[in-house]
Amino acid sequence: MKYLQALNSPIFEIISQAAQEIGVESYVIGGFVRDFILDRGSKKDIDIVAVGSGIELALKVSELLPKKPKVQVFKNYGTAMLRFEDTDIEFVGARKESYNFDSRKPLVENGSLEDDQNRRDFTINALAFSLNKENFGTLIDPFNGLRDLESGIIKTPLDPDITFSDDPLRMMRGIRFATQLKFEIEEKSLASIAKNAERINIISGERIVEELNKMLSSEKPSVGFLLLYKAGLLDLILPELTALNQVEEIEGHTHKNNFYHTLEVVDNICPNTNDVWLRWAALLHDIGKAPTKRFNKKQGWTFHGHEFLGGKMVKKIFERLHMPLNQKMKFVQKMVVMSSRPIVLAQDTVTDSAVRRLVFDAGEDVDDLMTLCEADITTKNPSKFKKYHANFDLVRKKIIEVEERDHVRQFQPPISGEQIMELFNLKPGREIGTLKEAVKEAILEGHIANEYEAALEFVTHKAFKMGLKKD
Repeated sequence: MKYLQALNSPIFEIISQAAQEIGVESYVIGGFVRDFILDRGSKKDIDIVAVGSGIELALKVSELLPKKPKVQVFKNYGTAMLRFEDTDIEFVGARKESYNFDSRKPLVENGSLEDDQNRRDFTINALAFSLNKENFGTLIDPFNGLRDLESGIIKTPLDPDITFSDDPLRMMRGIRFATQLKFEIEEKSLASIAKNAERINIISGERIVEELNKMLSSEKPSVGFLLLYKAGLLDLILPELTALNQVEEIEGHTHKNNFYHTLEVVDNICPNTNDVWLRWAALLHDIGKAPTKRFNKKQGWTFHGHEFLGGKMVKKIFERLHMPLNQKMKFVQKMVVMSSRPIVLAQDTVTDSAVRRLVFDAGEDVDDLMTLCEADITTKNPSKFKKYHANFDLVRKKIIEVEERDHVRQFQPPISGEQIMELFNLKPGREIGTLKEAVKEAILEGHIANEYEAALEFVTHKAFKMGLKKD
């Protein structure tokens, strides 16, 4: 079967010509082929296999292109890359691989196209289009990957135990593909992932997180996380999450399963944000509940302080998985720590001062916080669901009203420490901080407006009570 339409970009004819001139076979392989057949849109990266030197082919392609783009050569990996228009094209020589048990870095030797397809992770990624003159556009499919694409199946080309043990990251990739493509993992391959789960320990945190981010960026992340749980991988990667999968009953009192609730929250938030870090916040928002769970005869099950403990646990998770310890981590921490604040507001009478404090503490992230809290509504009772969302609508409206009037989202004191020192002829000291804090509290409580004249009158009165006099 020929797929000439897939190869209508001029770059493929140029690669074909370059390969013929240097006397090697060339093929497009992997994700580009898979996604074209699935009609998932054009990929911004293309993998080319040369039966010979991939580096030599890349250099020849660059020579034939009008602008002669720079070729990045990675000699240690035997690969090269160039950019054509807005697409990254990677060239590699066909190879066979063998592995040591304690590493996912293979021992590599030159091989045929068949050898190269044998080493691929899944049948749907072993598909190739020929770029050779005699059969240009022909699909090369030694493992019935086309059939698996049509059936929605993820399976390995060879023995899954060998495939996953050789490179354990393939277990994560398989689950990620199942999540993104809405495919099922073949029973034998899924059983092999569970059997080889401990092998994930040789994979770096960065590579694991890369796959987790792709799952979280999918339409329904719970699919992937349930597969990770079923296969035993989640307990090795995020034990804080699997610790939530327990329901206890004492004296007729039970609590909800916070693990399945968390996955619902993550799915709920997806239609409202593409921000992977807000999705991480949804995934981790309840992790403090397992260690803070207590039973009280009067109150039943409690999770006091779970948000604050959860915030501390976020940092440990980010450190363990080598995730960024910058503003992204601080954002996730902030969302976790504040995750119950709007819920409390929505249940009580919404006062201006409470909303001001929420906006002040959340700052620019208040809208994301509200999105998280609305996703946290997982009740199956239709009347409660409607009531909770209506309450959150009131809180959102109140936030807009308060913000328009009091401007506390990016709070700057209407009177500065320098102005206070000048007014009362003071040197830097405790009194300045006391007065500034008093002004802030007065604004948040609604006692004065967030403007200079009101703040000046207030601070003068407060200073007088402290025994300070204007200069």
